[in-house]
Amino acid sequence: MDGLRIRDARSDDRGAIEAVTLAAYQQYAVSMRALWEVYRQNIVATLAAAKPEAQIVAEKAGRMVGAVMLVPAGTAMAWSRGGSITLAAPEVRLLAVAPEARGGGVGAALMGECIRRSRQSGAAAITLHTTEIMEAAMRLYERLGFRHAPELDIEPVPGVNVKGFRLGL
Repeated sequence: MDGLRIRDARSDDRGAIEAVTLAAYQQYAVSMRALWEVYRQNIVATLAAAKPEAQIVAEKAGRMVGAVMLVPAGTAMAWSRGGSITLAAPEVRLLAVAPEARGGGVGAALMGECIRRSRQSGAAAITLHTTEIMEAAMRLYERLGFRHAPELDIEPVPGVNVKGFRLGL
């Protein structure tokens, strides 16, 4: 994408990252209905707890147009229903592209940077989780070579299946 700059997040990016992420995920409010507010709160809490070094942003013309988290392997992640897991591979979380910037390669550029950094770290794979309602994201992940890994699937709340995907590096 012409004029797109991918860079590490800084601590003063927090507000812009949250705004871009919530704007990107707002489209799911209708289909998630009652679960949307819980999901929205989870997004805000996840971003608030994220260290800047785990976040990557995309800028165009000095304006943030996308963001993603790349959580390192070995990180323990707690589940809302209790318990936790320790990531065996780097994990992509909360890929977000501002609605007005969609279709311009921002998501692919952010994912490409996550893949590059994971390879550079010596990781054997990179993982992510997504749901069926996130159709455009799933198409992007599959186009990049990610494949559904059923052993990574989770059910964070009853009746909600979150699919795990893996890309071997």
